[in-house]
Amino acid sequence: QLVESGGGLVQAGESLTLSCAASGGFFRLSTMAWYRQAPGNGREWVATIPNGRSANYLDSVKGRFTISRDNAKNTMWLQMNSLKPEDTGVYYCNSVPNETWGQGTQVTVSS
Repeated sequence: QLVESGGGLVQAGESLTLSCAASGGFFRLSTMAWYRQAPGNGREWVATIPNGRSANYLDSVKGRFTISRDNAKNTMWLQMNSLKPEDTGVYYCNSVPNETWGQGTQVTVSS
């Protein structure tokens, strides 16, 4: 089970940190990722963090977002700085390959 939290309504330029709490044994063995879905759009990959290797980011968030994980806590985070209105959407975490999707957490960035 995956539970996302930390979303909210912020102004452009502000920051948010999203959390992903995972239950079950897959987290420690898995590459984990964040995705987002803007209104009217499909789900979009945002960032990936493999175990023991460098993270990868969508070009539009490079330098602004940082993905991190703590396997001992079965938790992953997404630190989002300098938020833009185009970052608005529902943010989801999942493993790669994907497990069952959680409910996501809404991020709204006003201009």
